[in-house]
Amino acid sequence: MAYDRYVAICHPLYYTVIVNQQLCMLMVLLSWVVSILHAFLQSSIVLQLTFCGDVKIPHFFCELNQLSQLTCSDSLSSHLIMHLVPVLLGAISFSSILYSYFKIVSSICSISSVQGKYKASSTCVSHLSIVSLFYSTGLGVYVSSAVVQSSHSSARASVMYTVVTPMLNPFIYLE
Repeated sequence: MAYDRYVAICHPLYYTVIVNQQLCMLMVLLSWVVSILHAFLQSSIVLQLTFCGDVKIPHFFCELNQLSQLTCSDSLSSHLIMHLVPVLLGAISFSSILYSYFKIVSSICSISSVQGKYKASSTCVSHLSIVSLFYSTGLGVYVSSAVVQSSHSSARASVMYTVVTPMLNPFIYLE
């Protein structure tokens, strides 16, 4: 979505040439492949962990950081991979979003009319609000699980980034 906004604002005359069906299919395919590989990696790591007795996760869904706190095995490499890969994937996606919006803001600043600046920036507000909601609640869940064991607030935050933000996606496309 950030790339779409970048092309629409920074290269509006070339939008239909750049954002074509092949590019959209390639981006969807890349997203699916990365997601499947990540899920396979995380699942294979979790299957190697051992748990002590009955474990109950008071959460909206079974998150990896909750599972890692309940294990009896003390495999540093498993825990490192389990926490490093999501951070790496999140950092890559977040930095690409930041880069595209840096280019968008610099392009908006070069627009001479106030009305043009308003129109260009208003198309990005909905996307930025959803992205900030997603990253802030997701980061909050993972940081708070390492510090505090408040399951209710963690469950609410996890619902925000797993259910609410995908439900808000149609509003981004209405703009």
